[in-house]
Formats: sequence, C-alpha cells, structure tokens
Amino acid sequence: MKVALYARVSTVDQNPDRQRNGLKEYAERMKWEYDYYEEKESTKKTRPIKQELYKKLCNKEYDAVIVWKLFRWARTLTEAIREVNILVFEKKVQFISLSDNIDLSSATGRLYFHILAAIGEFERDLLSERTREGMAASKKKAGRPKGSKDTKKRKKGGYYLRYMDKKKEP
Repeated sequence: MKVALYARVSTVDQNPDRQRNGLKEYAERMKWEYDYYEEKESTKKTRPIKQELYKKLCNKEYDAVIVWKLFRWARTLTEAIREVNILVFEKKVQFISLSDNIDLSSATGRLYFHILAAIGEFERDLLSERTREGMAASKKKAGRPKGSKDTKKRKKGGYYLRYMDKKKEP
C-alpha cells in the first residue's frame, strides 16, 4: 500500500520531529511505501503543501493519508468533515489519525471523528480568545500607577502657580 504522511506545524519555531518520527515509524512497521509531506509554517488560508497533497489524494495517487492528530490536518470542523468525507467516502482513500486512533469504517469511528473535530475547533477558539485577552491585558497605561493619594484632589503648587501668577501680570 502506498501512503502519504502529513505533518504540520503552525510556525517555523515549532519542532515537527515528534510527528515526523511517529508517522514514519508507523508506516515502516506496517511495511507501507510512503511519501512524507511537511508544512513548515501555515495559516488558516495558506497551506500549499496540504493543498498539493489533497489534490494527489483525490486523484488516487495514494491509498491512504496518515496524520499525527486530526487537527494537524484540518483547522476547522467544517474543513475536517468536508475533506475527510470526500477522501474516505467518495475517493475511497483511507484516513488514519495515529494519536486519535480514528477508524472511519464504523459508525462509532465516524461519531468519534466528529467529536474530536469539534473539540479541536473548540481548543483553537479558546487559545485564540486567551491570546487576545493576554494582549489586551499587557497594554499598559502611561504614567505611574494610581495610588491612595489619587483619590483626593491635589493642591496646585510650584511651577503651575508661578506660571499662573505671570499670566495675570500686565
């Protein structure tokens, strides 16, 4: 069987070694011929390696695609359901998620797939929300922090009073 291994990291800083090693070990243990695809940096809209692989899968160049986790393949629930349904049920390409242990040949496996896809999207939304909150909290106001003396109206003195006196003089 010829399979495609797909790994994805979101930023260049992240290390895909764990994904790569796990995928390759699995394919070698199963004695499958494989090609390895790795997305080095990706955004929601730009994943050129995945797009290239998806086209090859739809053209039946591979019998299966193996990913480390479901959310490494798809970033949203809609994307996961749409693409996996096309691959598995229309194109008859096996979809294997190693860490999630997904088997889409049974009703239970399909339910599990939908639950994991929803949880992945939920986790991503929470991460995004926490990031926005953290960025908002880190924005500091200029000047010293307010203290107990800031509740009372302060007396004007020093430079301000001298300035006002000069202003009154003809």
